[in-house]
Amino acid sequence: MTLENAQPSRIVSHPKSQQSAFSAARSLEPEAVPAPSVKLAGEAAGVSLRSVTKKYGAFTAIENVTLDIPAGAYCCLLGPSGCGKTTALRMIAGHEAVTSGEIYIADKPVTSLPPAKRNTAMMFQNYALFPHKTIWQNVAFGLKMQRVPKAERSQRVGEILELVGLSHTAERRPDMLSGGQQQRVALARALVTRPQVLMLDEPLSALDENLRVRMRGELRKIQQQFGLTFIQVTHHVEEAFSLSDQVVVMNHGHIDQVATPTALFNTPASQFVAKFIGDNNIFQGKVIETVENASELDSIELAVEGVGSLFCQGTATLKGSEAACSVRPDLMQLVPASAVEGDSRASTRPNQVLVRVTDVEMTGYVTRVMLSLEATGQVLLYKSRTTDWMQADIGVGDRLGATWTAEDCVFLPY
Repeated sequence: MTLENAQPSRIVSHPKSQQSAFSAARSLEPEAVPAPSVKLAGEAAGVSLRSVTKKYGAFTAIENVTLDIPAGAYCCLLGPSGCGKTTALRMIAGHEAVTSGEIYIADKPVTSLPPAKRNTAMMFQNYALFPHKTIWQNVAFGLKMQRVPKAERSQRVGEILELVGLSHTAERRPDMLSGGQQQRVALARALVTRPQVLMLDEPLSALDENLRVRMRGELRKIQQQFGLTFIQVTHHVEEAFSLSDQVVVMNHGHIDQVATPTALFNTPASQFVAKFIGDNNIFQGKVIETVENASELDSIELAVEGVGSLFCQGTATLKGSEAACSVRPDLMQLVPASAVEGDSRASTRPNQVLVRVTDVEMTGYVTRVMLSLEATGQVLLYKSRTTDWMQADIGVGDRLGATWTAEDCVFLPY
């Protein structure tokens, strides 16, 4: 009746040793493809916001936001509806005026410049294709407005349509294409103008799940082909993790955390981030002991009502401070209740609580197990590989112990 040996592999990342947001390694890279021609490719530019605020009357949508997006990065602005991510994107593009603060593109101030003068492009959520124009005419529209000579316009449109695999649709209208093809037309229309920064406002939200996953790969591949700076708005955590070099988590007009997907997954910086990015189990408590480490994370002991002491790692704060800690559901282990009671408590896994199984949900590769904390009734979540769970003799109503290490428990100062 134990899943002690079913430990999924993981990468542990610590805030004091995080790599830069743009240098995160990826285990799976898209296949190599030819780079676009010099004529077609633009030059990537970094984007910086300095103390940017946006107000609509008495309502503050963005407040004192400072952010640096490296040139050539794929950055996702991630957060729930109403957090300010689309407003931030539209201010960078020039479609929303800044109330205060400055925006820089390629180290040049652009706050007062109109969208056409910023050398950026926007891919809208609904694609905004002209229904009465052909695909060729849709893609060529921006170049025509820029008064690009007809011969050059024809060459650039032909190149970009070939690159996105839509040369054969050039004379069709948008309503004759699938949703994925329409998205690629909108992407081609944005890229053909040679922007330094491409902004994407939830470009995958209108697609079904299978197509969304496939188009994620295409977006990432094209971004790497061109080497441009992509800034995308999304409320899908999986989408942000699969696409980004840099994830910016926003909440109520503020930035809660900027990190690589791996760092964000392993070491959320706040309770909001821990809740938003996944099913983290969060325990509220008070700091009663800290041990500072010069080269590693500090060791912190929290007093949690009804539970006792929980041990975690993070950046030390004042004793007596209200704080929290979190543990991912895949990092816990379930053991017999007797293993965590009395003198049987194991010192190697100092975080140990008694729980009762209340529900089991098989979702495919992963089985979700709902637990009730015996001391307080708090709902916890445990996740297991389904193949491991099928071998465990555990069912609804069983009383168990849940354990995890201090290294797997993240300190949340706010």
